[in-house]
Amino acid sequence: MYDAVIVGGGPGGYAASIRSAQLGGKAALVEAADIGGTCVNRGCIPAKVWGQGAYLNRLIQNAEAFGITATVKSTDLSVLVDRKNGASADIKMGMGGLLGNNGIEVIAGNGIIKGPGVVEVDGKQLETKSIIIATGTTPVLPEIKGIKDVHLSTDQLFAMDQVPESVLVYGADHVEVEMASILNAFGCKVRLAFEDARILPAEDGDTSQRIAAILRDQGVEILPRVSLKSVKKSGKRFQTVLAGNKEQSVTVNRILTSIRHPNTREIGLETAGIALDDKGFIKVDENLKTNIDSVYAVGDVTGGWQLSYAATAMGVVAAENAIGQSSIFNNRLVPRGLNTFPEAAAVGLSEEEAEQMGYEVEVGNFPMSINGVAIARGELDGAVKIVSDAQYGEVLGVHIVGSHASELIWGAGLAMQMEATVEDIARTIVVHPTFSESITLASQDAMDWSLYLPKS
Repeated sequence: MYDAVIVGGGPGGYAASIRSAQLGGKAALVEAADIGGTCVNRGCIPAKVWGQGAYLNRLIQNAEAFGITATVKSTDLSVLVDRKNGASADIKMGMGGLLGNNGIEVIAGNGIIKGPGVVEVDGKQLETKSIIIATGTTPVLPEIKGIKDVHLSTDQLFAMDQVPESVLVYGADHVEVEMASILNAFGCKVRLAFEDARILPAEDGDTSQRIAAILRDQGVEILPRVSLKSVKKSGKRFQTVLAGNKEQSVTVNRILTSIRHPNTREIGLETAGIALDDKGFIKVDENLKTNIDSVYAVGDVTGGWQLSYAATAMGVVAAENAIGQSSIFNNRLVPRGLNTFPEAAAVGLSEEEAEQMGYEVEVGNFPMSINGVAIARGELDGAVKIVSDAQYGEVLGVHIVGSHASELIWGAGLAMQMEATVEDIARTIVVHPTFSESITLASQDAMDWSLYLPKS
């Protein structure tokens, strides 16, 4: 008898397994494919390798501003592919070692939930006190005739040895925007087309506007409020028809999409009576429990932001509850990072969300264009925005566009975890000159006493 059987070995399942063992539980991890899931093998880690290559390419091209004359003689993408494969393999090997170190039984195969307390793997039944589902999501093609022949998945992008001459990126959430930025940095003509009014529709409006303006300056063509209607071959390329206020045709070499569906089919959820939402994701409460006692779900399969580190945090919470503790997952404190050039990151509510929830909102801003280190390094794009409750000064959200934004956002997340006010941040002493001091300076602006902004 196991204390916990975890179905799925991505970041959520991996974390749940180790945390269960740390708490003295006997745990088994069932995985049908690769330990590490999408993040390690096909997502986060490959994206960061390619993102670093794109960043270095841009850095060399802009080195003349610092008196360094350099040119990129050639780009060998096979080196990037090998590096990506090596990084993923090293991390996966380390994860396997840690699972063994913690005494977790790893079982290869498809896990099927037969009911509370029973998981079947290739005909063998595992009895357990708790089940944690962490099966993730799978990419799917949009239902558009002819797209299969032209489609470029992120898996294919990270394995390519030549950058296409032109790509239509269809969609404008985090993955699509990142891929558009990477492709553009390697010289691809990128068109970013999407149905919403703006890119990054779930993020703060100012972040969306700033990133859109930066992408345009870098040569990305942005096409809002359009839907991809049809695709047909045109010589060696493909003609796409985009429907909107007026129909337009765009000819490209490839089309990239990143639509994902939850892996909830054929794992026994219907038989077990586990409730799904209208999009097929597993419904969970704040303890990450499903509608069935002793069955939990974590990570992408539950919907939400679909981020590996959110899945990890959820895995910890679910394991603690499965072993008998009482933990809560606060979805509002999940940070988001965007690896464009420059980066963007956020945690908490956007200004629009806070207002919709009835808060009286106070906002502070500090532009990178007057940040000392940003000026010194020539990295002037972006700003920090603080969204706070005017009555109590509670920090509701922090939104950063600028260099190292993904590294900086952790401090904002900690402040919100500790229920800090804007005054707490405004009076925090920060090293100068640094990008991080912009968070303090934006908080001062929210309190209307910024030292380095003109009087309003």
